[in-house]
Amino acid sequence: MKKEAGETEQHISIQVIERMVSLLDALAAYPDPVSLKELSAATDLHPSTAHRILNDLVVKRFVDRVEPGTYRLGMRLLELGNIVKSRLSVREAALDFMRALHRKTHQTINLSVRQADEIVYIDRSFSERSGMQVVRAIGGRAPLHLTSTGKLFLSVDDPKNVRAYATRTGLAGHNKNSITDLAKLERELSMVRALGYARDNEELELGVRCMAAGICDDSGKLVAGLSISAPADRLQDEWVEDLVSTASQISSALGYRQDRS
Repeated sequence: MKKEAGETEQHISIQVIERMVSLLDALAAYPDPVSLKELSAATDLHPSTAHRILNDLVVKRFVDRVEPGTYRLGMRLLELGNIVKSRLSVREAALDFMRALHRKTHQTINLSVRQADEIVYIDRSFSERSGMQVVRAIGGRAPLHLTSTGKLFLSVDDPKNVRAYATRTGLAGHNKNSITDLAKLERELSMVRALGYARDNEELELGVRCMAAGICDDSGKLVAGLSISAPADRLQDEWVEDLVSTASQISSALGYRQDRS
């Protein structure tokens, strides 16, 4: 008998949660405050039931009562959303996707972020079978204009900021393939914007080529780059589609929605 009573209480609790969620979802579907009558119709809840649950949500600040009988989503949801956002780690979101891309290409997969005039490698998925020695360890840095991920970040910069970067750094090169001329860099960045991904053709390290696609957060801001590094003669153009798709999946995991206006 006790077990049956416990099961009944559990069922009631789940039912209440489901009704709360349905009301929150209904409120989210409306840009303006919503009347109790509309919410009742949208959720198939009796007005008295909807009213009782909404009152509890108002007390906990999940819902705001704009005026008698009219409701909208509350600030507590924004507070919780910001906490979730602050705890979202690009690295954590990317790791499984990076491993999957590595299994498919058998090449080194890098995750990098921008810090001032450099990129910093924050994670990597690789194996000895890739046939390429990892030149820069996690935590290593490289100039923006010599790397595929760095070019992604420069490509979304204002042109005057790109020129300021060139002045600050002098566009110093590492080898004969390095881009050290501003006009050439600007043409390269224009190509990056047109293609939606970037390349490093042995500009940082001779014998190593890379391609990178951008990772965006929920606001649409470029926050990281995902790149494939391979011996120069092994990098395959057909990996571009997988790379871009993987970067897009990571962006989605961070809350980015491409169809946002």
